[in-house]
Amino acid sequence: MHKAVFVRQFGLSAVVAIIALIMLFPILITFTNALMSEQEIGFNYNLLGKMIDVTAGQKNAFVNLKLIPDWVSLEQFNQVLIKNPVFLKMFWNSVAMVVPIIVGQLIVASYAAYAFVKLRFPGRDKLFFIYLITMLTPFQVTLVPNYLIAEKLGLLNTAAAIILPGMFSAFGVFMLRQFMLHIPTAYIEAAKMDGAGHWVIFHQLILPMIKPGLAALLVLLFVDYWNMVEQPLIFLEDSFKQPLSLYLSRINQEARGVSFAASVLYMAPIVLLFAYAQSYFIRGIQLSGIKG
Repeated sequence: MHKAVFVRQFGLSAVVAIIALIMLFPILITFTNALMSEQEIGFNYNLLGKMIDVTAGQKNAFVNLKLIPDWVSLEQFNQVLIKNPVFLKMFWNSVAMVVPIIVGQLIVASYAAYAFVKLRFPGRDKLFFIYLITMLTPFQVTLVPNYLIAEKLGLLNTAAAIILPGMFSAFGVFMLRQFMLHIPTAYIEAAKMDGAGHWVIFHQLILPMIKPGLAALLVLLFVDYWNMVEQPLIFLEDSFKQPLSLYLSRINQEARGVSFAASVLYMAPIVLLFAYAQSYFIRGIQLSGIKG
């Protein structure tokens, strides 16, 4: 019996490990190729840029997926960070957009979630149902109304056209509401008996208890808005105002090494944030009741 359980657990662990390796392989390839010279990358990816004629039997086009570079080179990072200021400009553009969106949405969502869970007012449940409908609506559906509103307000080609709609997303309200549902009402009733109002209850009682939920929401929001593409393409006509998520698509084919180095630097903030907040993220997802 114990042997059968061990075999089953070992098999499951092996399958999970294989899946994890498959998912990590593109990231590993990106990192190792960023340390290669442009000449070595060009040789390994000779397939790129060639029109393969199968009938002609072309044999000089190939892809060589190497994990270990012949010679470690940091020239690609030098090109991106020092010789090409466009990368850093678009990097700070992303920071200037993503940080206000995250901070604003955390504030708005936490207050709104508290109101939907702990306050009683007419139409509360109907209003939350409307929130759910907006969350289920595809993002592309709201692009045209957002564009028209931004045009009327004179916000086109400014970061505000992206920041302001992002601060009022319904997903954060839904997630924090699910998290607050697990907080016993007895805590709030006890605080009211001691003379505390909603302002004190929220800031001194509720906020410390929902830190895992805020951390999980922060990670999810950062990943979502760090990778945004549609919003800057539509609302920002000036390419120098656009975020880093649009930079990689503009690197020409002759600079493949630069694209690998830029990809590594682009992924670094997300990886570092998740590594730092991993425990809070997992706990917040578990307590919120949201399952993938």
